[in-house]
Amino acid sequence: VNLRALTSWVGIARLFAVVLSCLAFSLVASTGHFGGPYGTWCMFTWCFCFAVTLLVLLLELLELYPLLPLSWDDFTSAFSMLATLMVFTSSVVFPATFISSPCSSNRCARQAVATTASCLCFLAYAVEVALTRAKPGDISSFLSTVPGLLKVFEAYVACLIFSLLDGYNGEPGLMWCVAVYSICFIITLLIIIFTIGRCLTYIPCPLEKMLVGYNFLALLMYLTATVVWPLYSFRGRSRPDPCGRDCWWNKHLGVTFLTIFNLIAYLVDLVYSTRMVFV
Repeated sequence: VNLRALTSWVGIARLFAVVLSCLAFSLVASTGHFGGPYGTWCMFTWCFCFAVTLLVLLLELLELYPLLPLSWDDFTSAFSMLATLMVFTSSVVFPATFISSPCSSNRCARQAVATTASCLCFLAYAVEVALTRAKPGDISSFLSTVPGLLKVFEAYVACLIFSLLDGYNGEPGLMWCVAVYSICFIITLLIIIFTIGRCLTYIPCPLEKMLVGYNFLALLMYLTATVVWPLYSFRGRSRPDPCGRDCWWNKHLGVTFLTIFNLIAYLVDLVYSTRMVFV
């Protein structure tokens, strides 16, 4: 038994994440008010993060993780980054969707406490990411480096973009943007999977330079999408009035901002990857 898995700073952050995620989904479940896609997503996020983090703690406590056919450090780094992003999204989406003002009922109070627990859970995962991030010059665990963490961010943002895509059929410009999102997402996801599965060493080419080339290509593709998507989405079309939660205008605006976020992520990724390889 490795008690350091629970007593180290990383272990303590994971314990907090387990308790807080459990508290969040338990309180929301007790209200019985979490229907619809947004509520389902939030409940899935808290339950998924709770289950995986608890499994990570148990495997490290019993020292069973070396038996798994994967890179453990890469897996835990990728998961903690993914959990940070997922819980952050839920911490914003849940109160915006389910908590109304004024908040005076018992159900609303439980929802508010669940939101607070979710925000604290996000901080716990963010602390874990900070504690496990690779030191400058250390590339033994790729997904714990800045380019590796950005890969997880880029894939997650692409998933958010897919969830907002609506009404792009028949528009060549919008279909090109969807192709950009899909191609970059698939390649980025394969890089993450191959890294965790220790399969990148079998690629018969200089891996580091290949990643720099891919980042440059992805940056150019996202640059075109950043210009083309709003141009084709809003050209000659004004915002409907009223424009509710599922309004196409809001979704297209969300895709525009998320595209810009990923463009910045790929730019930073390219800079860091270039420094790691050539400097």
